[in-house]
Amino acid sequence: MRAGLKRFMFGSICFIDVSRKFQSMEIDPLLRILASQNGSDLYMSTGAPPCARFEGVLKPLGNEAFKVGDIARLAESLMDAEQRLEFDRELEMNLAISLAGVGRFRVNVFKQRNDVSMVIRNVKLDIPRFEDLKLPRVLLDSIMQKQGLMLFVGATSSGKSTSLAALIDYRNRNSSGHIITIEDPVEYIHRHKKSIINQREVGVDTRSFHAALKNTLRQAPDVVLIGEIRDRETMEHALAFADTGHLVISTLHAHNANQALDRVINFFPEERRPQLLNDLGNNLKAFVSQRLVRTRTGQRRAAVEVMLGSPTVADLIRRNELGELKGIMEKSEEMGMQTFDQALFNLVVEGAIDEEEALKNADSANNLRLRLKLHTESGAVAPPADPAAGEWGLMD
Repeated sequence: MRAGLKRFMFGSICFIDVSRKFQSMEIDPLLRILASQNGSDLYMSTGAPPCARFEGVLKPLGNEAFKVGDIARLAESLMDAEQRLEFDRELEMNLAISLAGVGRFRVNVFKQRNDVSMVIRNVKLDIPRFEDLKLPRVLLDSIMQKQGLMLFVGATSSGKSTSLAALIDYRNRNSSGHIITIEDPVEYIHRHKKSIINQREVGVDTRSFHAALKNTLRQAPDVVLIGEIRDRETMEHALAFADTGHLVISTLHAHNANQALDRVINFFPEERRPQLLNDLGNNLKAFVSQRLVRTRTGQRRAAVEVMLGSPTVADLIRRNELGELKGIMEKSEEMGMQTFDQALFNLVVEGAIDEEEALKNADSANNLRLRLKLHTESGAVAPPADPAAGEWGLMD
């Protein structure tokens, strides 16, 4: 570390007293902290000190705020001449940077209040194993399917990308084939194992999701991962790929399966919805919704709702009777389906989370409270929490 930079520890997080010289010339120490402490994002805005997110909590990495122009100079040092011209034109810029021995980072540079800000994402090189994330094992059956559509839904920072990376890695380790991912940005780096895996980043390897998707079938994939479905055209590609014998995996920003289905339906005009529902019913293999909850040991763990594309579920989707889906999930635990509240109940019984955390995240707190009360009155006792279980290094 350069002279003039002072480090001190607070808990397990290393903080830096930021000097003006550091702000405009040196970003490496902040990236080292982000990577070494398994942080997810670094935030740099004028008028605030550098901050990073650790285990979902934002922490300052210093006391002195960035001044006007500091971040603009730092951002300029990260760009080449062409990127500077593009930023001047678009007022937005995405770029990747690497730090030897530390890691790879995705940088988003943008304007706010007529000054420059940056958010830097820590791109995780070590993909968590599915077995370590404590996800429902029924998802392994879905990821090994030859054909169909598998959708993950959840809010930002709910761990969707982490779960998807673990599932893709499982398939990569256990099945031969060609896996193509189209992401914005690439968040985990996969290596070729039993499968060949090609990762395309929007803005780096392709101009747009749509441009990449138009050429995907020419690349003879077995599995296609689409980073996010944001519009009708992307959804049309996903359904077309699934309908022609490919396994398609993607994400949506939604609260649960019902909300996600409503969003997908609203991508399409009224006259096209019957065909859409028929295609969804025919191709859906799994709808997975997840939220992160705080464990009794202070870690984070995914509570996962699972809806599988059973004949009953497929028929309800075709008939647009989406309000009946939750009841089917509640009655189909033996098949591997579960609602959020069932997932939370199981985590309490397992001893992973306490009742307060479960109720705070429940869809129906009253129903879950009653079920937990009946369970307690039956004399069952929760086991002690396993401090090593389910520790997540999370992406969105």
